[in-house]
Amino acid sequence: MVILNVSNKFDIAHDKKNVHTIPVIQTRPIMRTGDMMNTLGLIGKINMADITFGAKKQKTYAGLKLSFPEAELDRRLDKDHSRTIKLLPANSPHYNNLAEGDKKALGHLVKVADILNEVFLAMDHEKNIEFRNALKTEAKKGDTQAKKTLTLFHAMDGIAGIDSESKMTFLAKGIKQEDGRNFYSPGTTAAELNAVVTKKLDEGKNDEVQSILSQRTIVRRTPEGDLKATDYIDAFPKEFHAAADELDKAAKVSTNAQFNEYLTAQAQAFRKADPELDCHADKLWAQMQDTPLEFTITREQYADRLTDTIVDDEALKKRLESQKIDVQSKDALGIRVGIVNKKGTEDLYDFKKYLPALADEMPLKHLYKQSISSTGDTKQTMVDVDIVAVKGDVGAFRGGITLAENLPNDDKLSVKRGNGRRNVYHRQIRQGADPKKIKQRLDATLNPAQHKYYVEGSDHKFTIGHENAHSLGPTEAKSKLGKWSNIVEENKADMGSVASLDFLVSKGKYTEKEKKEILITFANGLLLKAKPKLKQAHRVRSVMQANYFIKKGAMKVDEKGILTVNLDKMVPTAKSMLEDIVKLQLSEDPTKAATFVKKNFKWTAELEQSAKNIREINKTIHGLVESPLADKLLRAAKK
Repeated sequence: MVILNVSNKFDIAHDKKNVHTIPVIQTRPIMRTGDMMNTLGLIGKINMADITFGAKKQKTYAGLKLSFPEAELDRRLDKDHSRTIKLLPANSPHYNNLAEGDKKALGHLVKVADILNEVFLAMDHEKNIEFRNALKTEAKKGDTQAKKTLTLFHAMDGIAGIDSESKMTFLAKGIKQEDGRNFYSPGTTAAELNAVVTKKLDEGKNDEVQSILSQRTIVRRTPEGDLKATDYIDAFPKEFHAAADELDKAAKVSTNAQFNEYLTAQAQAFRKADPELDCHADKLWAQMQDTPLEFTITREQYADRLTDTIVDDEALKKRLESQKIDVQSKDALGIRVGIVNKKGTEDLYDFKKYLPALADEMPLKHLYKQSISSTGDTKQTMVDVDIVAVKGDVGAFRGGITLAENLPNDDKLSVKRGNGRRNVYHRQIRQGADPKKIKQRLDATLNPAQHKYYVEGSDHKFTIGHENAHSLGPTEAKSKLGKWSNIVEENKADMGSVASLDFLVSKGKYTEKEKKEILITFANGLLLKAKPKLKQAHRVRSVMQANYFIKKGAMKVDEKGILTVNLDKMVPTAKSMLEDIVKLQLSEDPTKAATFVKKNFKWTAELEQSAKNIREINKTIHGLVESPLADKLLRAAKK
């Protein structure tokens, strides 16, 4: 997966009801004891009272106080501090040119996205839905602060998220983002999870342990202090059954038989908690190449930071392995709806013929089995999509938003059985860059002599290599590195893309000039606006690569934060890092992974200077996604 990277002051109100008055006490030679006690009592009340002389108690929304006053919300939502991505417009020719049946199907699929976004919200934070509903209610009454907070909520698709400067944004006071999100009962700790799992293993309850550590369960604490797991289909039956009904309706009117078969299979998977049903739906989805519409349920594991802590305990890890119990972080659900762009898809599909040879180019290939063989069918489809709606994990703009995805992931049953994958690229999200802003960034970060190699569209070529590289290298081993797995795998995909460039030039896929353009675009993209947090896998990998390439002499960032790229050393350095990463994945050792990440994840003075340069010309901290066609279809469905 590739991600596109983006002091409070409060007004004092007044309420006369909170003003405490003191009765006038007449002057007397001697104050009676009763009068004195009454007076002292009133003084005590004043001391305990709100002494802002009429300050209004701050309004709450689902019991929560808002973090930002209107002035701060206005700043965060203005054109300088928020980036707007516009998906397909309501009058899009891509939609108008569809067959009538496909137009009707698209309406049902947009409804599915809307329904399942509720499941995403419920999994993400315990207060999401209640808080969102309270904001909606108050916004309808004219509460402008609630309305603006609601806009930011929809942008992040949640009450909490990281902004493009790697700072946490909480829309309400007094909340936090749990390591286990709301997949686990709030407050569940790594120590508690470890203790419960250990106790269950001691009692021979291996099935319960596997369920708790499954990617598809919601885990709740019982009154007795136990942890009980429920498959997410059973945890949200109303939502999944409603989504299944809409998928069946779409399958009845869509014009493509292959697409309809997939929709029907996905509907069945929503009605019964059975990994075999998911496997069948994933297999059908991964085989689709020539369909007019795109619909995806993405299930990826970047959000849950709790489950993988289990493997930090080496003894417990070995015990689980001996019992053949897989440890898998929880899946966050994402939903994508779109219209397949035929021209863009043709350009992508040309890459498929190189995949067997690229598989043969991978380092240490004799030590593992990979999902793409150097001979035979590559079992990988790829489509370019005009996006109608992105919801849930795909559409949550938290510092960045998804540009493309290679799915299903290795932990899914369909991939384990060799049923192939599918790459989907998001046209509207990658398009629309402002040439003026690009020029400003280059002036702030890149050696002027290399500006000529920064060409719009080169990042898309790099992304194609990245997504396909996810299918190369070790398949089963790469998820064994615990909380470091995602960081390492994203590094592998990047390095696979860069390492392949000489080969692709030799085969005529790219010219030498195009290779240089891809390299400069990639290298400049490693410079971030701020130091990321370790849980930001996509950004941490950028810092790691920058340091690795600088150490090898392939890049240099001077004291002014300006990058110069040694084009001759870029591909060899990528091959070196790729081999290091494959060795790490084959080791299946989280300790080695931690050492590798920490060794290369260094925020140097030069990287900070570059970040300051970027922040001076790019004030964006949030991103907004507008989906006018999807909104139109939803309104029509509600009539």
